Amino acid sequence: MTRKTSHLLAAPRAHGHNQETRRQGSIPAVLYGYGLNNINIQIDSRKFSTVFNNAGYTSLITLTVQDEEQNKEHTVLIRDLQMHPLKSTVLHVDFYQPRLDQAITANVPLNFIGEAPAVKDLGGVLVRTLDEVELEALPTDLPHDISVDITVLTNFSKSIYIHDLVLPPKVKLHHEPDETVALVQPPRTEAELEELEGEVKEDVESVEGVEDKVEETDAGEGEAEATDKNSSNKDTSSK
Repeated sequence: MTRKTSHLLAAPRAHGHNQETRRQGSIPAVLYGYGLNNINIQIDSRKFSTVFNNAGYTSLITLTVQDEEQNKEHTVLIRDLQMHPLKSTVLHVDFYQPRLDQAITANVPLNFIGEAPAVKDLGGVLVRTLDEVELEALPTDLPHDISVDITVLTNFSKSIYIHDLVLPPKVKLHHEPDETVALVQPPRTEAELEELEGEVKEDVESVEGVEDKVEETDAGEGEAEATDKNSSNKDTSSK
């Protein structure tokens, strides 16, 4: 199955005009990589969101930089996003133009599909020990994600390992074959829940005990200060 390449338009951006660019509904960005000097560009924020949702960090994008003289196409990857610390908005984007004939390393997300019978029928808890895997491949061979079928987790003794993953051809995986990807833990027994409740109660009581000691210490220090003051007053009176 041939992947559909996403397309995105960009325009040159004057250096140091980031705030004005954002006010106009665009995102400041930089284009760099093989055979390029850094190019400051800007992209439409809404169109970028659509492209990023489809491409992620591992699918190639055709980025067309529209200039007054000519439009030039670049085959790029989204390398990095700078997000606003409080809002879910993108402040800056890095586009990287790789060599298409040279393998690169990338973290590819795992896409967990289906429902684990050990969760649905036995009340267990799905544990995902990995959310992404490190792959090495030519840029054109990098997959968008790796599917993980969790319907094979029929009981608590079953696990999915790295060697169970179905990878596309021409891809090298940088993980040990016996590394765990996912499993299902059994639900807690009543005894375990009671023990856990007891531990929480002990923690609360220990905190209360510390607070009581602090109050006693504070009261003792207050009494000592009052005694010292009274002694001082008596000494002054006697003099």
